[in-house]
Amino acid sequence: MFPGDTFATDAPTRILTRPSRLGQHGPSALYGGSTSTVDGNRPAQVVVLIPAHNEESSIGPTVQALLAQERMPDRIVVVADNCTDETVEKASALHNQVLVVTRTINNRDKKCGGLNAAWRRYAMDADIVVCLDADTVLPPNAIGDWVKEFAEDPKLAGSSSKFTMRGTAFLVRLQRAEFAKWTDSSLRRGWTSVLAGTACAIRNSVLHEVTRTHKRHGPWLHASQVEDFELTYRIREMGYYCHVSPTVRAYTDAMVTVRALWGQRMKWQVGTVEDLLRFGYNKHTRLDWRQQAAGLLAAGVRFGWIFFTALYAALGILHFAPVWFFVPLLFIANDVKQALRIPHRDRWDIILAAVLLPQEAFAWMRACWFVAAWVEVLRSRITGRRKDRWSMQYAAEAAA
Repeated sequence: MFPGDTFATDAPTRILTRPSRLGQHGPSALYGGSTSTVDGNRPAQVVVLIPAHNEESSIGPTVQALLAQERMPDRIVVVADNCTDETVEKASALHNQVLVVTRTINNRDKKCGGLNAAWRRYAMDADIVVCLDADTVLPPNAIGDWVKEFAEDPKLAGSSSKFTMRGTAFLVRLQRAEFAKWTDSSLRRGWTSVLAGTACAIRNSVLHEVTRTHKRHGPWLHASQVEDFELTYRIREMGYYCHVSPTVRAYTDAMVTVRALWGQRMKWQVGTVEDLLRFGYNKHTRLDWRQQAAGLLAAGVRFGWIFFTALYAALGILHFAPVWFFVPLLFIANDVKQALRIPHRDRWDIILAAVLLPQEAFAWMRACWFVAAWVEVLRSRITGRRKDRWSMQYAAEAAA
């Protein structure tokens, strides 16, 4: 166990169930969709877990999209964690026999605590567990396609989704382009090192195996600030593989302010660095270490360019030449090529790529959080003081 892993205590997070129409019936009694199976003998049981912290504006569409699935989930569990808004009331108003709405009790472990508590109570006997953020909408084919993937490939442990950010704001478009590139890379590679908690499906027998092997109260580890990355590593460490679904897309909200985006990415980057330092360099982390090296190298090149440009200008030896324009043209060509891969793109996505400056500004932000995260982690290892990036991201999103 990692230091600070509160799931090792005798008082795991509990949940308080809100009015439910399930009664005494389990998932199999409610199942009425496709006959797709996981083990070939019976219909696969699918439970969806939706951790929600103050998501009153988005929880309705998220649940409604699940209720409109071509292959209905057997149970949908909304886990309202430390909510101070009307998330519970909004979710409970969507009366359906497969829907359960719960509140966490004494949960200090935020998203992970809510997920583990709901998994223990509602998903222990499921075949497939779908994890879905409360601001994410799945298209009607999602559940059915995930079930089919697991049925066709017994070695598949987890399937993530292709993410598309909703909205037309400037910052949203930049994030949508970034995730389109990430999706394309994962699909070409054929596997992924992270089953993103935004929307993914996981074989439940593997979640049980992770829990037993690492002596946890549940699969998700709050000690990691990127619980989905840590869980995926543990799954791959046991010899399973995970991929990005070629057919399941997820439509999710993006960060709409620079402060919220910075809070989100610092949590991701700090958590990734912390976990990589714990795991070390091995065949399961090789790609992630290369990505960290590439990110730091890109940051070094940018900061070095500023430094040497200023130095040469101060010495009076800075001279412009036509060749200087060649590299920006290459950047523009690459950005436009990537923009053509953005789902539901419009002309503004292409224009942003062709102008170069917006993409370059985003690249500078990425360079800054790469460097800042490494500085924070190394300082934390020296001082022993660690920032709670979960709370900081919540605060940044609330202020947005």
